[in-house]
Amino acid sequence: QLQLVESGGGLVQPGGSLRLSCAASGFTLDYYSIGWFRQAPGKEREGVSCISSSDGKIYYADSVKGRFTISRDNAKNTVYLQMNSLKPEDTAVYYCAADSGWRTPVQAMCVIPDYEYWGQGTQVTVSS
Repeated sequence: QLQLVESGGGLVQPGGSLRLSCAASGFTLDYYSIGWFRQAPGKEREGVSCISSSDGKIYYADSVKGRFTISRDNAKNTVYLQMNSLKPEDTAVYYCAADSGWRTPVQAMCVIPDYEYWGQGTQVTVSS
């Protein structure tokens, strides 16, 4: 059974940090691009950051550039999202997802309908 499980969410004060993990089971992440998406209450789901399967391309949404870092550890079958300098507007449910396709240019990497497998999400709340 193909499964993605997110972890690492929680409550953090503005300016704080969290590291989200996305662990895969039932398949290997080596051949998939992996994306992190988020959905805040009353808003549409949006792409936060996506990393390609093979050539190291990375996409960041403008709202998180310089604050978030995506990385993958294929040996652990896990992708991470390091989130620093968190803001209240980062509050959302964060999802990871896997895409077996190859997308170019980098701006085309975080298109939601391209992603076939999704995790259940982890809540991130940034509040004082």
